[in-house]
Amino acid sequence: MVVVAWKSSKQDTTADSTMEAEYIAASEAAKEAVWMKNYIQELSVVPSIAELVLIFCDNNGAIAQVKEPRSHHRSKHILRRYHLLREIVSRGDCRMDRVSSAENTANPLSKPMSQIAHTQHLDKMGLRSMGDWL
Repeated sequence: MVVVAWKSSKQDTTADSTMEAEYIAASEAAKEAVWMKNYIQELSVVPSIAELVLIFCDNNGAIAQVKEPRSHHRSKHILRRYHLLREIVSRGDCRMDRVSSAENTANPLSKPMSQIAHTQHLDKMGLRSMGDWL
C-alpha cells in the first residue's frame, strides 16, 4: 500500500543546523505517518498495515541521530519533543532511509535547481504539461 502525504510549512522552532532542521522535519513526518496508519486501520479499509512506513532523508547527520543517538554540540539543543522520532523508529512503526539529493523527489519543491534536473524530478513525480494530456 502506498500513501503519500505532504505539506509545506515554516518550522516553529529555529534550527541551528541543517541536520537539526531535517531531524525536526522527519520527526513531524513520523508523527503524521503513525497517525495516518492508525486512522486507516480504524476505518477498516484494510485489515492491517504491517509494512514499515519509510521516511526518506538526504541528510546523513539526521539519519545517524535517529539510528545512533548521541548528544554532542550540534544536537544537544534539539527539543525533547522531537526525539519522539527515535521511539517511533525503535518500536518499528517507521524507518528512515537515505536518499541521495539527486534522487530526492521533494527537492524541486524546496530548492533551486537547473532546468534539466527540474524536468527529471517532474518526470519522477509523474507531472506533465497540460499539452501532453490533450
